[in-house]
Amino acid sequence: MSENKMLTVDRIPVAIEDERNLLEVIRKANIELPTFCYHSEMSIYGACRLCLVEIEGRGLQPACSVKPEEGMVVNTSTKELRKIRKMILELILASHESACPTCVKGGDCQLQKLARRMGVTHVRFNHGRKRVKIDDSSPSLVRDPNKCILCGDCVRMCNEIQGVGAIDFAYRGSNAMVTPYFGKELAKVECVNCGQCARVCPTGALHPKTNIDQVWDAIHDPEKKVVVQLAPAVRVALGESFHMEAGTLTTAQIVSALRTMGFDAVYDTSFAADLTVIEEAEEFLGRLKKGENIPLFTSCCPGWVSFAEQYYPEFLSNLSSCRSPQQMMGSVIKNFLSTSENIKKEDIVVVSIMPCT
Repeated sequence: MSENKMLTVDRIPVAIEDERNLLEVIRKANIELPTFCYHSEMSIYGACRLCLVEIEGRGLQPACSVKPEEGMVVNTSTKELRKIRKMILELILASHESACPTCVKGGDCQLQKLARRMGVTHVRFNHGRKRVKIDDSSPSLVRDPNKCILCGDCVRMCNEIQGVGAIDFAYRGSNAMVTPYFGKELAKVECVNCGQCARVCPTGALHPKTNIDQVWDAIHDPEKKVVVQLAPAVRVALGESFHMEAGTLTTAQIVSALRTMGFDAVYDTSFAADLTVIEEAEEFLGRLKKGENIPLFTSCCPGWVSFAEQYYPEFLSNLSSCRSPQQMMGSVIKNFLSTSENIKKEDIVVVSIMPCT
């Protein structure tokens, strides 16, 4: 059995296995290098340059773009590297809108956390970008170019992983920005509202649209009955947000909190998920007997349905006619309450708490 190839990182010997770049080898040694533009599932972009390391005999190199080689001697935190990283962060901050107290990412912003970690307490450079109008045309996403740091994460996610291509880079120099093609609004291009661009955005440049104000207005309207439907994934994800052990269910805590806030009832979307399975199975059997529109594709994800409609219309006849569990549950709740409590359907407000856009 052949021995592993070795290299040295900060005087620590590290084995090279199947890592695709030096950054992954360094992180395997529990040495954390800062990055904004690196994601293992996407192509290597090398834009932010924060992962610069010093390789003996080769100078400064971005670790994400260098293949590990046997015998390499790598330094990750020399005085020069720390100085360069701080200057890069200052330049990024200088072109980034300083609205941290009101930003949706406040307290959870990677840029903010990294600046604090690296001791960047002031910025020596003047803001060099013109303010751009915020695009809130989408029903589920808000795009704020003023907070964009041009890391390219959203562009690669949209193009390489999702296969949509609704956004890309445009213009040059200080005018460079991420935008839908021809400068259109997000709602006017083939965006499927999957929300994956917002998931990888390290700042608040792309984030889910909130309906919090409308929900509070409904709660305080005596003419409205406001209920919640809760997706199964939320009760686990919320626990992890509060640093509970992975897999901890927080159903009781969530229901208690929602009732305290003023919601009239809380329902479980799992019921509608079962309805979806039953309806789709019934539809599949019917198609199978007739030999029509096979195979059957599920329609339980509106993002997937939108993707099929815009990019693969030839398969629309293969989509199930069933609505998503969230949509089914909304209809079931309104029909049930309007009948059992004699309430007008327009006076019933169903708030959906889901893990996706």
